Amino acid sequence: MGRPKRDIRAAAEESTTPPDQLTDAQSLARVIKAEGNSLYTCSLPTQRTVLVELAPRFRNTIWIKRGGYVLVELTPPKEQKGKVEGEIVNVVRDEKEWRKQSYWPKEFPRSTYEDEEDEDSTVGRMPPSDSEDED
Repeated sequence: MGRPKRDIRAAAEESTTPPDQLTDAQSLARVIKAEGNSLYTCSLPTQRTVLVELAPRFRNTIWIKRGGYVLVELTPPKEQKGKVEGEIVNVVRDEKEWRKQSYWPKEFPRSTYEDEEDEDSTVGRMPPSDSEDED
């Protein structure tokens, strides 16, 4: 049997509202890559890359896409077990609400689609024909 719907809804509802304050061990991070087995490589505002684990209550409930934002609680270096440096304690789903908070880092600017467009992109264009090369 699957997980009860109330667990799924509770996890989803919990991740929609940002906390009022962050603790010293907590930081917002951008997801760079999903490593598998609920492990993610994230980039902190200080440009430091960390390997973090998804909290058990979010596993198989909320999916995190690359480039999304998460709230990470880093463990002190003395308490770290292996390469995992912390745990994802919350997932940013409503980015507008989170950006209004005073603790949102300036290192994570709002991305626009216009900035991401490549002029050299060949998406939607026909490949060059051989007749153009013969001239």
